[in-house]
Amino acid sequence: MPKKTKRKLVHPTLPMQRQLNLQHEGRYFDLRTIFERLNERHFRGRLRGYNVIWGRRRRHRPKESFIFGTIQEEDRVIRINPRLDQPFVPKWFLEYILYHEMLHSVVPDETGPNGQRRVHTAEFYRREREFPSYRRARRWEEDNLARFLR
Repeated sequence: MPKKTKRKLVHPTLPMQRQLNLQHEGRYFDLRTIFERLNERHFRGRLRGYNVIWGRRRRHRPKESFIFGTIQEEDRVIRINPRLDQPFVPKWFLEYILYHEMLHSVVPDETGPNGQRRVHTAEFYRREREFPSYRRARRWEEDNLARFLR
């Protein structure tokens, strides 16, 4: 009888996942590990108390747009689209997506002249371009977006 590995026991589709707080472990990537490394390297460890999790899988693929990740600053939750937990997704691309979401916690929003809140400000874009694989990641996103859409 084959021995079950710990990795299989914490597979994200198992019902115990929420109880064990292992929502950061995917089949191919562990978001907590990536978050901690990015936090040290780019944010001097200042982002504390964040929960970094894979979002819920949807039954239907989106047709026109795809959201790679979101952040709920009030709750300190960063959710990454679970469709990124696939072997064809480069780790450096996932790092870029997580870095983008982490930036939202350190770059202030702005209010435009019409009173509309802007989260992607000039300062945000400037800081985003500082990510080492920024150009490569944006190119990969353009080349592969169709793989995530219907």
